[in-house]
This record gives sequence, structure tokens and C-alpha cells, in this order.
Amino acid sequence: MSKETNSAEVILNQNVAPEQFDWDSFESGLDADARKEKSDLEEIYNGSLSSLNDNDVIVGKVVRLTDKEAIVDIDFKSEGVISLNEFRYNPGLKVGDDVEVMVDRREDKTGQLQLSHRKARTLKAWDRVNELHETGEIVNGFVKSRTKGGMIVDVHGIEAFLPGSQIDVKPIKDYDQFVGKTMEFKVVKINPEFKNVVVSHKALIEADIEGQKKEIIAQLEKGQVLEGTVKNITSYGVFVDLGGVDGLIHITDLSWSRVNHPSEILEDGQTVKVVILDFDDEKTRIQLGMKQLEAHPWDALSADMKVGDKVKGKVVVLADYGAFVEIAPGVEGLIHVSEMSWSTHLRSAGDFVKVGDEVEAEVLTLDREDRKISLGMKQLSKDPWENIEAKYPVGSEHVGTVRNFTNFGVFVELEEGIDGLIYISDLSWTKKIKHPSEFCAVGDKLNVVVLELDIQARRLSLGHKQLTENPWDKFETKYAEGTVHAGKAVEVHDKGASVQFEDAEVEAFCPSRLLEKEDGSKIKKGDDAQFKVIEFNKEFKRVVVSHTGIFRDEEKKNVKESNNRSNNTSSSSNNEERSTLGDIDVLAELKKKMEGGK
Repeated sequence: MSKETNSAEVILNQNVAPEQFDWDSFESGLDADARKEKSDLEEIYNGSLSSLNDNDVIVGKVVRLTDKEAIVDIDFKSEGVISLNEFRYNPGLKVGDDVEVMVDRREDKTGQLQLSHRKARTLKAWDRVNELHETGEIVNGFVKSRTKGGMIVDVHGIEAFLPGSQIDVKPIKDYDQFVGKTMEFKVVKINPEFKNVVVSHKALIEADIEGQKKEIIAQLEKGQVLEGTVKNITSYGVFVDLGGVDGLIHITDLSWSRVNHPSEILEDGQTVKVVILDFDDEKTRIQLGMKQLEAHPWDALSADMKVGDKVKGKVVVLADYGAFVEIAPGVEGLIHVSEMSWSTHLRSAGDFVKVGDEVEAEVLTLDREDRKISLGMKQLSKDPWENIEAKYPVGSEHVGTVRNFTNFGVFVELEEGIDGLIYISDLSWTKKIKHPSEFCAVGDKLNVVVLELDIQARRLSLGHKQLTENPWDKFETKYAEGTVHAGKAVEVHDKGASVQFEDAEVEAFCPSRLLEKEDGSKIKKGDDAQFKVIEFNKEFKRVVVSHTGIFRDEEKKNVKESNNRSNNTSSSSNNEERSTLGDIDVLAELKKKMEGGK
């Protein structure tokens, strides 16, 4: 039997009241002094443990080094163990060094305290990086490697991302040149959830530039001449870096000569002298010029040049209405399309010249004050209207080319610069033409005769039908009023019918009321019939006919003849009556004589 059991039996055998019974001694098997000593020890132990929590960062001392581990004392009940791999950055680690550690696990399976130096450094680094982000303080970072879209930078042991666009203010093509270098950075973005850090070197450069920019802008004045570097070339102009401040040279301010694209004048990185033309109130938009540093070309234009002079130049711009010709550097003249040819048919300037052509022209107008000059090309060739009376006298016959139509006639070109008009009424003697396109087509060759010539107005009136005899002279006799002809109804409508005679050139009109046949029906389209001319007008080329009139005239004639026959018959009857009565008397007398003889 144990001592504790004996004690319990002794206690139980004593006559002790239940409320005075020492249950603690009974349950623990320890007397009061022993229990107090145990309680004091537990309090001390628990006090040392309560001050140590997982993820706490504390300072410990290296007390021993093995081949693989560092033993660190953190004043806990046991020493902690850290893998030497976490001290690769510090190959000089030795016993006695103080190191920052974090409690990874208070007890592993073997009861050993597990510490982490790497996690402690990372946690401290995050605190530091967050502080740098808030304050905007500059930090040194080591560029470890290149990655997609940028670089990986070590900042206080944390891998941060440096985007390619944040390396420099200028686009960077070769990222590898920065690997292995220590550079200054600014923490520009932190994502606590994903533990991402973004840094920028460009932000530091821009900050420096901004300071320089303010200093430069404060000194800018209109008319000031500066030196800058071509930064960017666009289709509309060139951006120039003036040392932290950008200005724009518009394409029209690059040169006094016409420029198709700024790249013809400047190239990236080129150093140029510019003059400040204008800027806004904040001086953020600066307008620069280059040509203004040179004398205006019009000032160098020969003072002897005058209207009528012949000049040579190159076509630099082409439009439908004309061509701009550079006759001297920066001096352009306009040749209007109407001054390119004596032809009155306006065409596009591209039909005569193209960009780059060397042309010769005559100065038509010259305005030095407004710096405008107009030129002409046709003036270098002979005016076709000179001696026009000798070439195209009234009555002369020619062959021309149909150029275009109007509602009232046809324009025919006899030669370059000589056009004549044939009125629609002078195209044909017999055809009824509603529009000239019914008679001919553009480009057709047409025989014409000169009817009128107006030299002052430079106008020719031509005729085509006048080349043949007027058939209406003979038609006047052939189709005289009252004559009857065979014809065909080629068109029939409400008002009447168009009738074609054997002369295809003659078309007559028969009113609807005069189309009625003898049987009461009406002539239809395509019917052949006899028609009587009831009206002939040579001047208006009008022939009006009637079919109904033919048989009605017959009826009238028959009636007339019938009437005449009736009259004749009546007279004959009387005679017959008289002859008959006379005969009767004669016979009676003869009868009496014969009877008397008997």
C-alpha cells in the first residue's frame, strides 16, 4: 500500500467534519507546501511561454553552428534551430551574432522550437516597403533578372516588379543592360493581398525633369531662340525636347518650301535650333518654328520679275482646279486649269501635269505685298483664235469631234481651243430630236458648216443639216394639200396617230377623229391605209392628214353625182312623157287615116 493511500485512510479514519476535509490534498496527493511550490514553478513557466507567440519577430543570439543549422537562444525554455540556407546572404555568420528571428513553431514533433530568419527578414522588409510607399522615399534596389514585360528587383529582400515602361522616360529596347545593377527606385504600388510590389525608376527621372521644366518654363519668352533635340516625328509636325520641356514644330513651320512629311527635313535625335512662336498661359503647349530663323523667300525674289516673264518650276501640289509650281525655294505660283490649255472644255489639272513635273509658264499676275503669283501655260503656245476668219470663214465645211451635250445643242471641237455649237434645230431637216444624244454620241466625228462667227465673244455657230439640201422644198409639192398617199400608223395615242409615208423623213399627224374607217372602226398601230393631206407647213415641218376624209369625200362625190343623175333623169322622163304623148297622137292620126281608107 502506498504512502498516499495510507494518508487517505488515516484521514478517513479520523473523525473530521466533511466541510473541513482537505480535498486538494486528497486529489493531488500533495500536502499544502508541496502544492504551493508546484504552483510557483508553473507560474514562472507559464509566464515565460505567454510572452512568445507564433509569427513574433524577436532578436536571438547564435550560440552554436553546425554543418546545416544555427542554434539560436531567444531566452525560451529551449533553444531554436534555423537552417543555414536562410543565411546565404550572410556567409560570415558566427557564434555570438544577434539575428532577427520569427517563431515558426513553438514545438515540432520532437518538442524542438522552430525559428525562421528568412520570414523575420521578409516581415520586417514588408513593414519597411509599406513605409517607403507612404513616404515616397527613394530606395536602392538590386536588379536580379529580366522577366516578361520588365525586371525583377530585390528591395530589402522582397522581389519587386519593375515594368519596362517605368525604367526610363525613353522607350528601352535592351533590358539586359540593367541586370546586376543597383539602382534607385520609388515604390509606386503595393498589393497587400497578393504581396506584390511595383517600383519605378522613371518616376525619379520625371521628378528631376519636372523640376528642370519649371525652371525652363519660367524663362520662356516669345521670339526666344533655343536649341533642342528631335524627340518624335509625326505626320503633322515634330516634337522637340528643349531640356525637359517639349515643344511642337508644325509641318508648315519647318520650311518655307512645301513639306509633304516632316521626315523629309528632320530625323530622330537631331539637334535643331528653334524659335518660340507662342505658348499657352501655363506654358504647357509651346509652338516652335524653324523657317522663321531664315529670310522669307519672297524677299529674295528677283526685283526684276514682272508680268509676262517666262519662268520654270516644279509641280509640288496638284488639285482638280490647278497646280502649284515652285519657281524658287519657298515661292509657289498657281496655274489654274483654265490657263493650261486653250480648250474651253475644263478638265482636271491632272490631265495636263503631275507632281514632280518640270514646267514652263508665263507670269500672269504678281502681288509682292500679298505674296501671290499666278501663272499660265497656254500663253506659251499660239492662240488658236488668231486669224480665225481665215481658218473658219462663214460657209466653210469642217469635221469636228462631239465633246459634250446640252439640252439645246451639241458642242463640237474643231481643234484644240476652237469649239462651236450646233443648235438642236440645226442637226436635221426632218427628224424631230428631243435631245442631242438621240442624234450622236460624245466622241463622234461630225461634218459641220460654219454658220456664224463672233470673234469678240470667241463664239462659233455651226450647222449640220445645212450640208444637205432641204428636202422640205420638194415635199412642199409632193405633199401638197389635197394629195392622197399610202402610209402606216407607227404610233397611235389618244390625240391621234403618227403616220409614216414612203419618204421615211416625213412623218405626218392624223387627229384621232380622222382615223375612223368607213366601217366605223378606227385605224390601229401598224395599219396601212390611205391618207389625205389636209395641212402642210414647211416652216414648222408639219403635215396633218386624214383617213376619214377620203371616204367622206367619196360619199359627198357620190351624193353629188347622184343628185346630178337624178336631175338628168327627171328631164329625160318629161321628154319621154312628151315623146310618148306625141307618139300617141301620131299613132292616133295614123290610125284614123288607116280607118278612113277602109
